[in-house]
Amino acid sequence: MKVEFVLRLIGMVVFALAGWQASDFLTERVPEPYVGHVIKLVLPLASAALGLFITPWLTTRPFLWVRGKIRQLPAQQLVAAIIGLIIGLIVAALLARPLSLLPGPLGTLLPFIGTLVFGYLGIAVMTIRQRDIVNLISGRLPFKETALRQNNCVLLDTSVIIDGRIADISRTGFISGTMLIPRFVLNELQHIADSSDMLRRNRGRRGLDMLNKLRKESVVPIRIHDIDVEEAQAVDDKLVMLAKKLRCPIVTNDYNLNRVAELQGVTVLNVNELANAVKSILLPGESMKVRIIQPGKELGQGVGYLDDGTMVVIENGNRYINRTIKVVVTKVLQTTAGRMIFARLEE
Repeated sequence: MKVEFVLRLIGMVVFALAGWQASDFLTERVPEPYVGHVIKLVLPLASAALGLFITPWLTTRPFLWVRGKIRQLPAQQLVAAIIGLIIGLIVAALLARPLSLLPGPLGTLLPFIGTLVFGYLGIAVMTIRQRDIVNLISGRLPFKETALRQNNCVLLDTSVIIDGRIADISRTGFISGTMLIPRFVLNELQHIADSSDMLRRNRGRRGLDMLNKLRKESVVPIRIHDIDVEEAQAVDDKLVMLAKKLRCPIVTNDYNLNRVAELQGVTVLNVNELANAVKSILLPGESMKVRIIQPGKELGQGVGYLDDGTMVVIENGNRYINRTIKVVVTKVLQTTAGRMIFARLEE
C-alpha cells in the first residue's frame, strides 16, 4: 500500500473528526433541529472529502519537492547551507535571551523573528560565498588571480580556437603572455565535437585538433585552468566577467562577443581585425597581376583573389577566367568582411 494512500486515509479521518466537532459546535447554536441534523451529516462528510484531497499537498508533496531540490544541489552548496543555518541559529539563540527581556509583545515576537532572520542570513552568506570560504579555510587564494595577473595572460575564446589562425599568430611572438583556456571553453569545444549535427561536429573536432597543435607548437605557455564564474551561465558571459576579474584581454573573432566585451570595458584582440590590418596596401593607379577564377555579380565582371585572400573585382574580366592578367587598381573599399579591390584591365 502506498504511503500517499495511507496518508490520505489518515487525513480523511482527522478532517472528518474535526468536522464532527465543528458540527456539534454549530448545531448547539442553530434553533431548527432539521438544519442541525443536516449540518451534523454534511459537515463531517465534506471535511472527510477535503482531507482526502488536500492531505498529500500538506505532507508528501512538499516533502518530495524539498527532496528533489536537495538532490539537485551540489554537495558543497548543501553542506555550506547547513553550516550557515547552524551558525545563524547559534547567533539567534545568543540574542534570544536579551530580546525576551524587552517589554510587551516585543519580548515575545523578536526572538522568533531573530531566529528566522539569522537563520536565513547564515544560509545566504554561506551559499553565496562558499567558494571563497572553502578556499580561505584550505589556505588558497580564490582563483589564484594574483598569479594569473602577473603572467599577463590572454583568454582564448572557442571561436578563435576553431578558427586556427591563433596557432600561426602565437608562433610569430605577437602574443607574449600566457594563453589561458578556461575549462568551460574546453567543455564547450567538447560539446560541439559531440554534436549530432555534422557541421558542428566537424567544427568542434577541428577546434580540438587546433588546440593540440597550439599546445605543441606555441612559443608562449598554454594553460588550461579550472577557473569558473558561477555568476554567469553562458560561455561568452563567463569570459567577459573572467576577463574583468583578471584584467586581461580576450582573443576572439566573434563579432558579438567583441562588441559586448568592448561595451563592458574589456580589451579584445580580434583576429579578423588583425588580418585586415596586415593585408597588403594598394592605392588607386597601381598595377598588379591577378588570376581571375570566376565571374562577378555584375555583367562582364571577373573575380580573383590575392595571396592574403583579398577579393579583386575586375571590370570586363569575365573573358579571362582561369587566366592571369595585369590590372590597374581603380578603388579600394573597406567592408566589415574585409578589404575589397576594384580594378580594370591594363591598357
